[in-house]
Amino acid sequence: MALILNIDTATSVCSVALAKDGEVVGCLENNEGLNHSVLLGVYIDRLLQEHYWDAQQLDAVAVSMGPGSYTGLRIGVSTAKGLCFGSGKPLIAIPTLQALANAVARECREDALYCPMLDARRMEVYTAVFDRDNRMVLDTRAEIITPDSFSDLLAMRKVFFFGNGSDKTRDLLASPNACFISGVETSARHLAPLAEAAFRSGIFVNTAYFEPFYLKDFIATVPKKKVIS
Repeated sequence: MALILNIDTATSVCSVALAKDGEVVGCLENNEGLNHSVLLGVYIDRLLQEHYWDAQQLDAVAVSMGPGSYTGLRIGVSTAKGLCFGSGKPLIAIPTLQALANAVARECREDALYCPMLDARRMEVYTAVFDRDNRMVLDTRAEIITPDSFSDLLAMRKVFFFGNGSDKTRDLLASPNACFISGVETSARHLAPLAEAAFRSGIFVNTAYFEPFYLKDFIATVPKKKVIS
């Protein structure tokens, strides 16, 4: 149905994937740090060249819209918008947590709840809860995890926790229904099926006015001055 370039820079992972009819045909990614501004354009060019396509042959560009790293999201969305303006193709925005939850639910296939967690700071995470069919059960939020977090859901259902913010919550969420999956990272691969579904339904965002979903305001900090004694 469509040839879609997927971009995910919401976390420390810089990832680009090409998908044809919702199936990933190529992916390049790096999880060694926030060097997205250096890698993203290179990855896009390399991926298109390796498959003998160019931006004009794309049907759409999809981008992970957040929440996540302020700088990472800004780089990914700016690049996606530039590609769309240059090629005249539509822009698709995919919620980062929804894409992560959908990928895990498709793998696990259990009738349970799926709770992706992205690391914020200290004991805070960006999170939401979805069911097996990727329907949202709890809205996206920034939450400071305590022993009482998700207690009502854990009392009734098995809940899978995953993402780069989940490991630090493992000791607090002590319930037989709390299941932790390690090593689950954000990836442009995860956008592909949701981007294909959005394309088929004609769900696009306004390229000129679209902004990432930062969830929280960016707060710039000023380094403390060193005092030489």
